[in-house]
Amino acid sequence: MTQTQEKNAQASGSANTLVSHSVWDRGTRLFHWINVVCVLSLAILGLAILNEKAFGVSAAGKVLLKTLHAYVGYVFAVNLGWRIAWAFIGNRHARWSAILPFRSGFGAELRAYLATWSTGHTRPYLGHNPLGRLMVLLLLVLLFSQAATGLILAGTDLYKPPFGGAIAEWVTEGDPDRLRQLQPGSQEHVVGSAYDEMRAFRKPVVTTHLYVFYLLMAASVLHIIGVIVGEFRERSGLVSAMISGRKVIGEAPADGDLAASSAENRS
Repeated sequence: MTQTQEKNAQASGSANTLVSHSVWDRGTRLFHWINVVCVLSLAILGLAILNEKAFGVSAAGKVLLKTLHAYVGYVFAVNLGWRIAWAFIGNRHARWSAILPFRSGFGAELRAYLATWSTGHTRPYLGHNPLGRLMVLLLLVLLFSQAATGLILAGTDLYKPPFGGAIAEWVTEGDPDRLRQLQPGSQEHVVGSAYDEMRAFRKPVVTTHLYVFYLLMAASVLHIIGVIVGEFRERSGLVSAMISGRKVIGEAPADGDLAASSAENRS
């Protein structure tokens, strides 16, 4: 279907005319599914570490679990960094102005959106609806918090980058022999007082990492519920759109011009 035909379909607003719109570009879709795999993997590994005694995990096994957790965490952090960059160069639905609830008139838009809930049908959006943008903000805050605290813990627990070198210097007080023999999970070659200082520094970081994990799991469940509810209310193929990049809508979308959306899309 040409852009002119799509624009005419939008203008008609006919419920009998279903039009397929290109919405989520390839960069956005790749980020989303890599993030899903990473968060799920990190949650499983994190729960195994958290319940090490119940599972009978040995000291060496715990180090292995933490190492796997750290490597998946690196993929997670790089993918998150990629999403930051893509929010500046992706199509209009991938950009900050479209995914965060900060653009002009958002409050009125949110109130209007919520006012339609009693009808059982809300006007579909090509990109994120107002509630979706609030959820994106919450998820990004939680994801960034996990990435930041996780990178610190990779250093305190495993002496891995980006902070592991500095932390290893800290707990050995820069002694070359201690540094050479230092091993994750072992206190054999650390300086006791320096190690205690490091652990005191680590405590609020690991506590934050743990509680943000719980919040992230709760937010993820809310996100899934929101997608399911939105699917029934908007009937625009929310789930399939994050696979194909396209939404199928039978009425004029609430968030802008179709032709511009199609022309700017980089799927």
